[in-house]
Amino acid sequence: MLTTLLLTAHLLVGVALLGAITHQSVGLLRPSVIRADRFIARYAKVDHTAFTLSIAVLFVLSVLLGGLIYPNYRLHVRIPFEQMSLAWAVGLFELKEHFGGIGIGLLPAYICAWRSRDAAARLGLTLALAFIVWWNFLVGHILNNLRGLT
Repeated sequence: MLTTLLLTAHLLVGVALLGAITHQSVGLLRPSVIRADRFIARYAKVDHTAFTLSIAVLFVLSVLLGGLIYPNYRLHVRIPFEQMSLAWAVGLFELKEHFGGIGIGLLPAYICAWRSRDAAARLGLTLALAFIVWWNFLVGHILNNLRGLT
């Protein structure tokens, strides 16, 4: 029961994080000349600096919730993956863990870049975090579909 609750919370935080980082990334990558009536122009029009703190908090919260679920994963999912010779699935999750750690390490630089308004640093760090968030989200769901905790 507790594991299901934690997984659901992890999912909801992940979806919110995915939406925020994607919104911010699209705003950075949008073409400078675009018709104002287009969806992408309206979507990218918001103040993207407002997303920075939310993204950082959601990222940390997602990693913390994942850490609470991790012992159950090690016992009830990883061992069966190894017994079924699904080394690729174990490897995907290992990359997910490492990318999460790299993302935590990037957060202070990401926050500083958005406060300093350094356009190149903003773009690079935001896209790196967007890649990490998308990777972790997709890998988490693929592996949960193969053999979930619930």
